[in-house]
This record gives sequence, structure tokens and C-alpha cells, in this order.
Amino acid sequence: MFIGEYQHSLDNKNRIVVPSKLREELGEKFVITKGLDGCLYAYPQKEWIILEEKLKKLPLTNKEARAFVRFFFSGACEVETDKQGRGLIPLNLKEYAGIEKEIVSIGALTKVEIWSKEKWQAYNELNIDFNSIAEKMGDLGI
Repeated sequence: MFIGEYQHSLDNKNRIVVPSKLREELGEKFVITKGLDGCLYAYPQKEWIILEEKLKKLPLTNKEARAFVRFFFSGACEVETDKQGRGLIPLNLKEYAGIEKEIVSIGALTKVEIWSKEKWQAYNELNIDFNSIAEKMGDLGI
């Protein structure tokens, strides 16, 4: 399970240094793709396979399912880290997330979310009513 918030930056070769507390569970090879809310998602191989299996079961005839699969898989790529724990973020994903230099990586249960520092700050400044959200989670069995 991924938890925590980590601030770091891209190096001059567009590589991200995966924080050591996330690296152990993420592994030397992981899948990175476009995420929701303008961030990137990084999945360990085992979680990516679970997600693939769920998405394979979506009906091909459902327009929204097709759009979601296209969105999610069109940007997906496998990242392999070097001995220093650095992995290259492809240019298309870097641009999608608006990442220039400063990054915030957060643990989000089964995945890591990678945000540009600016987008993460903006997200945290939204007036989100977490009490209302928590009440709705009760409807989902939480």
C-alpha cells in the first residue's frame, strides 16, 4: 500500500527519482500513465495486471468504456529505474501533467500519483468539502 507525500524534482534528463519509500513497492519496472485530475499514475506491475483484467471486462459496445480505455492505455508505458532509482518520464506524459521541474508524488493505496508541484498546490487549495465526501463514502461501504 502506498502512503505519504514526497516532494522532489526532475533531473536535467527528465528523469524522476522515485522516493525510496515508494520505490520498494513500486519495483524496478512499473507502468506510468495519464491519471485523472491532471496527474500521472504509476502502478507496480502486479497492480497494472489487475487493472488490465478489470478493463478487459468492460463492454466494447459502451462508448464511455472505450473512451476510458483509450485514455488510460494510450499514454501508458513501462518505466525501468536505474541503480539510483531514476526513471524517465516520457515527454507526452510530462506535458499532460504539466510537469516542468518540481514534482509531488503521493501514495494512493495501490498506485502512486505524480503531480506537478503547482497542480498539487492548486488541488489542495480547492474548497473541497471532505465532510460531505466522507458521508457519501458511507454509501459505498466505507
